[in-house]
Amino acid sequence: MTEITPADIDNLKDWRFEIDFEDIAWAVFDREGESMNTLGRRPTEELAAIVSKVEDAAEKGEVRGLILISGKKNNFIAGADIREFESMVTGKDVEDAVLATIGLFDRIEKLRVPVVAAIHGFCLGGGLELAMACHYRIATREEGTRLGLPEVKLGIFPGLNGTVRSIELAGAMDAMQMMLTGRMLRPGHARAIGLVDQLVPTHHRLRWAARKAVLQKRKSKGAPWWKRLLRKAPFRDYLAKQMRKKTAEKVREDHYPAPFALIDLFAKYGDSRRRMKPAETAAFAPLMISDVARNLRRVFGLTEMLKNEAPKGAVKPLRAHIVGAGTMGGDIAAWCVVCGMEASLQDLSEEQTQKALARAKKLFKRRLKTRQAVDAAVTRLIADPEGRHVPRADLVIEAIVEDLEIKRKVLAGLEAKMKPDAILATNTSSLKIEDIAKPLKDPGRLIGLHFFNPVAQLPLVEVVLGVGGREEEVRKGCAFVTAIRKYPLIVKSCPGFLVNRVLAPYMLDGARRYQEGEPREKIDQAALNFGMPMGPLELSDIVGLDICKHVAETLNLGPVEDSELDRLVKNGKLGKKTGEGFYVWEKGKPKRQQASFDEEDLELLGRELIRPMLDECERALAERIVESADHVDAGVIFGTGFAPFRGGPLHYRKQEKTGGP
Repeated sequence: MTEITPADIDNLKDWRFEIDFEDIAWAVFDREGESMNTLGRRPTEELAAIVSKVEDAAEKGEVRGLILISGKKNNFIAGADIREFESMVTGKDVEDAVLATIGLFDRIEKLRVPVVAAIHGFCLGGGLELAMACHYRIATREEGTRLGLPEVKLGIFPGLNGTVRSIELAGAMDAMQMMLTGRMLRPGHARAIGLVDQLVPTHHRLRWAARKAVLQKRKSKGAPWWKRLLRKAPFRDYLAKQMRKKTAEKVREDHYPAPFALIDLFAKYGDSRRRMKPAETAAFAPLMISDVARNLRRVFGLTEMLKNEAPKGAVKPLRAHIVGAGTMGGDIAAWCVVCGMEASLQDLSEEQTQKALARAKKLFKRRLKTRQAVDAAVTRLIADPEGRHVPRADLVIEAIVEDLEIKRKVLAGLEAKMKPDAILATNTSSLKIEDIAKPLKDPGRLIGLHFFNPVAQLPLVEVVLGVGGREEEVRKGCAFVTAIRKYPLIVKSCPGFLVNRVLAPYMLDGARRYQEGEPREKIDQAALNFGMPMGPLELSDIVGLDICKHVAETLNLGPVEDSELDRLVKNGKLGKKTGEGFYVWEKGKPKRQQASFDEEDLELLGRELIRPMLDECERALAERIVESADHVDAGVIFGTGFAPFRGGPLHYRKQEKTGGP
């Protein structure tokens, strides 16, 4: 097996190591020059030096145990250093790197003295795989602590024997569900399933609890007998079958092979550590070098790029005031509250406000785990019909009807009451920011914050810079967007901004093909087969056909009069909201005709359906609506759901032209 060459124990850069007065060894991970701890080549070499030192000291009876802990404020280990993945171009490159690290983790597991992982903050991916190689795990209950194996989101699955150890600790059902969804677990959940052995209230208690665990030689008991039973046939076969079925309902195997490969691994070897460990590596290596994994790593990089639009060290807004309690305004206010802010909601209609508050409470119950948290959220969302909270707000968002004069009047009134340093924003989706701002005393202050519906689910917010607008205000807007756990995309003020502009041709082309006789089910299925989250006709129905028509006219996307879209709108068939559009809707779902279509035809049609979107992306880039091609890709992926495994529309087109990744 390939081994890691240990670093010089006396010249560590990413770890601090000491043996204290009670003969307990402390390995403190504090990666040099980084805000996050990640496992890369140098940190792993330094950990190997620490393990060698502890092995030698344990042999001589000079050490009683080893504690792994983080020197960072908010993370234990956030995973592997993804930046180093690109250097692995062959399966052998991957296997060599993986086997070396697995060998190190095995040495940790075999240490004759207790090894304790003291976890605070993010413990993800390779970080959790390292923690699971330790003999005992202690985590803080603090809100920022999360544990998980999210590798499936990068087109792979755990490759440092995390599949084996997670099943041994948490049992097949809980461990596989965690790996297949990539979901991050709260500390209480992780403790309940056996992934963590002990919880402490705060990080202040962590060091003492870890010390005590070493002195008492504590060791994890692993999954109980009844969970271990589920690894045996026929239980394992039944579980694997159900997992395949549920996974196939969400994703296609040709689009996302990793979860299906993980299920196959469990089905074949889940009852044997000896066989599953090498099988994990053999299945992991080809996934790591696949185009899907490369593209999903690219998408991860795009998220980091958007997060970096916010200034470093920006002050997080604490209070938001939203004018307009309609679906969009009410949901923006509710989401701000979910993210810890106080939000006041202003509207002339008490009925509208009450509807928004009721909808918000449902969101709180879904998103917040305890009754106390829900009750606290309810008190932070304030009905404010007279706008009394405007002078206290750090951020004011206008989210009313798309009428230029009404918006101007409302914003002028807000400007007069606001704090000088507060953000002033409009949630317009079609009007130019500079036109709305014209009557303001300080027009350069106004920015656009264009949310997408449903607010709680869609991760992108377009931050719009109008002509004459100030960069400083846009960056403050980006800081707010990241504070509410969304991705900011800076766009130039223009009709449709970026997302609506590139989405509209896709939807209209679907409508045109339907009008020309193509079956609607075939059109939408072709889009799904390509990797879109929804076909153009179903999406149009959900958006509202009246809105689609308005957008088409605003963007001058060709004649709409006398089209099928126009006919449906004139007949009051506006889509889901009226019960009929391109589809008839029943119980919130479209009624589809049962039909089967040739797979090659669907593949060809899917590529044709997406072409108008790609063309519009290229035009938007040429007009510098956003800064770069990467920003176009990021906006379209996170704003429309464009097939993430393809790496973005412009990246996909480039691959199609060059025939390479």
